[in-house]
Parts: sequence; structure tokens; C-alpha cells
Amino acid sequence: MGIGIRIEELRKVYDTPPPMAARGAGFSWGGARSGRKEKKKYEVQALDGISLEIHPGEVFGLLGPNGAGKTTTIAVLTTRVEPTSGRVFIGEHDVWKEQVKAKRLIGVVPQRPNLDFALTAREILLFHGAYFGQSARERERRTGELLEKFKLTDRADHMVRTFSGGMMQRLSIARAMMHDPEVLFLDEPSAGLDPQTRLLLWEIIRDYNRLGKTIVITTHYMEEADTLCDRLAIIDHGRIIAQGTPQDLKRSIPGGYLLRLRFDRVPDQLMAELQKLPGVTEVRSADRIAADVYADRGGPLIPAIVNAAQAAGADLHDVHIEEPSLETLFLHHTGRSLRD
Repeated sequence: MGIGIRIEELRKVYDTPPPMAARGAGFSWGGARSGRKEKKKYEVQALDGISLEIHPGEVFGLLGPNGAGKTTTIAVLTTRVEPTSGRVFIGEHDVWKEQVKAKRLIGVVPQRPNLDFALTAREILLFHGAYFGQSARERERRTGELLEKFKLTDRADHMVRTFSGGMMQRLSIARAMMHDPEVLFLDEPSAGLDPQTRLLLWEIIRDYNRLGKTIVITTHYMEEADTLCDRLAIIDHGRIIAQGTPQDLKRSIPGGYLLRLRFDRVPDQLMAELQKLPGVTEVRSADRIAADVYADRGGPLIPAIVNAAQAAGADLHDVHIEEPSLETLFLHHTGRSLRD
């Protein structure tokens, strides 16, 4: 039951800048420059050799900050961006050799709604069903079901341009599910949604997954990844830095707890004293003012940390304790927060 996904050594290098970044865009007040200086080649590596296997019928998450490569990965899998190298498969179909067959198996919810503002919600769903060869009776039945499920029945015959952002997002997901795809891709589906709509979305995703459908979600929300995903991969700078179940990934953090400490200074003596504390597995300091301490406990370590600081002649200014989470996992692997 369900269809899996296989990604093999996927790389993507963008060699042209976005339109607004291109030379000549906008106004120039300095006049033309003379000389024959050679223009520097534009090159951004979005994906750097990603390999993944997503099992049939699971909810798989791609977790990472903005610019990590999540959206590019989805774009390659859904035929919107051609890879520089590597291969991707939806089921048995090589996506870039059998695009039509692959597209029939997938539904896609883009990061930003791309709905036709000249149509009503009902028309958008009906037309989408027609694109995939559904009969008139099937289109009508499916449209009614989805409008009800996404709580859009009372606005079914209203123009989409009158919808709120949350309503547009719900309609985008309904449209992606209209032809009952075996694999559903959702790129940042909760971005900008209010908490009530987010909970509704999560329940709909779970219901669809219970039908045996494979679901791939990109997100930078820790709670969303932890709540919905059977497995996930954490991506940063186009590379996978960790993957597994949320529970296994959290258990892989040294000591589990993270104590983020800020001092007036962090001398070597203080680093050595912190490392000796009971239950401490790792101590890091990037700027000699702050220190990250990984340990098997949180609050009970504070008195010992204060004593260590005093012994080293340093003043403790701030303490922040984080329990085992995907956020602390990301911090451990990259040295920075997902919000950075």
C-alpha cells in the first residue's frame, strides 16, 4: 500500500540570479562603468548530494531554516526545477524521464497559493478534476466532499480574490487532493496560518495518511515536524545533517538537555570546569562569551555552574534551559538556531 520516493545524489546549482538581482534591473544613478573587467559567474548550490528513501505510506518531513534547500528538493520531485545531477523516483517512475506518469501520482501544495483569482472555489476544484480526467459526476462529488472537509462550503461560489490567506491555503490543499493522489507534497503548509486552522490542517493530513497515502512536508516549525512526521530529515545548506524518527533524533542529542549560558567572559578554566560537572557530555563556546552545555539534567546543574563561574572569575549573566527537542538537535549539528 502506498508509493515510495527515492532520491539519489541530488544536486542543484543555480547559475542565473533571480530577475531583480540581474544586472541592469532597477535604476542606476552612477552611469556606465568603463573597462573590460570580466563579470563574475553567478553560482548558488542549493542541493549538495542529497540521498533519501521515503517509505510508502509514511509522513516524511524536511526540516530546516529558510534557504536550506527544502523547497528546491520539492521542486525537483514535482518537475518544477530540473536538477543539475542525480535522480529522483516516484514509485517506479524516474521523475525526469517519465514526467507525465509521475505527475499523475502526485498532488502539490506550493509555498505560496497560486490560485486563479478569476474563479470561485468550486470552479477551481471542478476544473482541476477535469484536468485529471474525472467524470462530471465524480468531480461534483469530490468537490462537495472537499469543500465540506476544509470548511469552505459557505464560500464555495465566492471569488477566490475575496478569501483570506488561511482560506486560500485550505483551498490550495483541497485542490491538490482533488484527484486523490498517491503522494502529497506540502511546502510549508502551516506558514502564516492561525492556530485553529493549523490544527484543522494537521487533522486532515493525518486522515489522508490513514488512507495509505505518502505525504512529504517541508517545515521550519519544530512542533509540526514532531507532531506529524513518522520520519524526517534535517537539511542545512543543501545537505542532510541528520535523519530518523523524531524520537530517535531527540535521543541522539548528547545528554538531551541544552543549557545556553552567557557570561561576561568564558576563560579556558571555566570551560574545563563546566566539562567536569556531573552529567555534562559536551561544552561548546563559539565567541568566548556564551557557552552551550549539553547534559542529562537542566535546573539542578545551575548551582554548580554558578560555583564554576565564580572559581574561574567569570560572571554568569543569563541562563536558558532547553529540554530535548528537534531545535536542540539542530543547534548541536549546526551551532545555530532554526530561527537564525
